[in-house]
Amino acid sequence: MNKTTTKPMLTMQAWVCQRYGGPEVLALQTRPLPQPGDHEVLIRIHASTVASGDVRVRTLKLPRGFGLIGRLALGFTGPRQPVLGTDLAGVVEAVGREVTSFKPGDAVMGFAGAAMGCHAEYRCLDPRKKPLVLKPAKLGFEQAASLLFGGMTALHYLRKAELKAGEKILVIGASGAVGTAFVQLARHLGAEVTGVCSGANVDLVRSLGAARVIDYRNEDFTQSAGRFDVIADTVGASNFAACCPVLNEGGRYLSVAGGLPDLLARPRGSKRSIGGPAAELPADIQQLARLAEQGVLQPVIDRSFAFEEAAAAHAYVETGRKRGAVLLNFDSLTRA
Repeated sequence: MNKTTTKPMLTMQAWVCQRYGGPEVLALQTRPLPQPGDHEVLIRIHASTVASGDVRVRTLKLPRGFGLIGRLALGFTGPRQPVLGTDLAGVVEAVGREVTSFKPGDAVMGFAGAAMGCHAEYRCLDPRKKPLVLKPAKLGFEQAASLLFGGMTALHYLRKAELKAGEKILVIGASGAVGTAFVQLARHLGAEVTGVCSGANVDLVRSLGAARVIDYRNEDFTQSAGRFDVIADTVGASNFAACCPVLNEGGRYLSVAGGLPDLLARPRGSKRSIGGPAAELPADIQQLARLAEQGVLQPVIDRSFAFEEAAAAHAYVETGRKRGAVLLNFDSLTRA
């Protein structure tokens, strides 16, 4: 009589958020190891960021006007996707039978974006649908992961703004993950950059290419900083109406973290507000990798937490005082 042998189920560790709340709602869970479909790549993650977007999803503290919309999109009592994390850097573990552009052992960086799921040991991505590229050899896993959330967001908005060489751009929240990417990418495009941040981060923002840096605690940019072609608010600290007086004709206000009023705002003469979710384009991650390899885009990392310290990382990001990116490092895990 033949005996049926049942293979043991392969598992992984993942941080899950099943209800909205503080960092204490996060729980470490054992979950089934995902298996790649025909067009998917299975990645063993070495680093991922805890971004402001992760905190917004965990807390459901969304910009003005998005409360009900957020519950409809994310889940009423807790995130429909309980594993947070928008980005990853790691090593390809396995590939589906239709995948030809990646192979096991490749070091990669990828962006799951709104689909999230990167605060787990493993994540499957379909390179046809989600940005995934080979990691530049000069970057470590943490450095590669640190570029993605801020870099993808900044590239999207700079493209929407059609920023041109010689234009003047003001970046509010210039020391955060999105802000530091904005400063560097705008400077690379030939714009004159003014950054707004706290006094403690003035030297950092200046070192990234800002021609002028304003300490928001001591100076109101709407009263003393002159006029700009583009204003990018990466932290939701202003609004279109307040910034209109310091926008030049044809000026663009980028409501990166703003509320529904700015998203729906009508143009005021030739001045307009641009908002909405950032696109997740493979071409953008390819550009980020290329710029990082060329040294144009520098990783800015505030702190790195061990994978087991995800709740502490969330608590730190929630203070609103981080500089650049905050990382989860998976290398402390014991893996088969």
